[in-house]
Amino acid sequence: MTLVANARQEEEWNGEEGRAWADHHQRLNRMAAPANEHLFAAAGIGERDRVLDIGCGTGDTTRIAARQAAGGHAVGIDLSAPMLEIARRLSVEEAIGNITFERGDAQVHPLEDAHFEVAISRAGVMFFDDPVAAFANIRRSLRPKGRLAFLCHRAGENQTDVILDTLARHLPTPDPQESLGGVADFTDPAHIRDVLNDAGFTAIATSPVEYLTELGDDAAHAADFLLDVQLAGFVSGAEETAMARARSALAETLRRYERDDAVRLLASAWLVTARTE
Repeated sequence: MTLVANARQEEEWNGEEGRAWADHHQRLNRMAAPANEHLFAAAGIGERDRVLDIGCGTGDTTRIAARQAAGGHAVGIDLSAPMLEIARRLSVEEAIGNITFERGDAQVHPLEDAHFEVAISRAGVMFFDDPVAAFANIRRSLRPKGRLAFLCHRAGENQTDVILDTLARHLPTPDPQESLGGVADFTDPAHIRDVLNDAGFTAIATSPVEYLTELGDDAAHAADFLLDVQLAGFVSGAEETAMARARSALAETLRRYERDDAVRLLASAWLVTARTE
């Protein structure tokens, strides 16, 4: 039986949204791939390390971690059964043997005590029902002098903000805390540091990073993908005429970011690192 603290996230990521992200994993991973350089430089994974990947989704970052820890092991944990199915299949296809995937909520999952040298996450730690309890559970799974490195969203000077700003002019705008399930909290570095400190981590640091994210081949292609896949939960229930206006306006907004063969926007994130004693 899978232990779950956040029933809402369990439902979303095993329902239509989780299946959509699994179906479009290649494009979603391509969008996030430029962030990997920041994450893995900070994680400093060694050849024999045991690595925990939190909110691993379809396992893109878990597979990178497993390759870097060729003499160790990588474990990816996620709530989404559809995405983990893809993760396991791709690991077999890529002949990565030192990798395991577990379905669970990292807040309450029975992680083995003092087992991992490193815990990582690419935007997968922002949805916990109780972040302090979740990070305390993750900390217990790390060995002494263990390392934590993750990326989370950062507000301000972020070109991707134009997406929600444009949609807000045409669609009802639910409260970010309600619609994004905790993401807004983790845009505040002071809050991040408080959570990790309360969870027992030390040497906590938050650094701003930026990278270009590829949204589509052209503005219309990008707008369709955002509304039909990545932000489908955010815009669900919108009236048909309003949605059509929003789609047209979003494509017009994104047109200014067309360069050569793609639409690319500058995305901002916090790179967070911490240690155990």
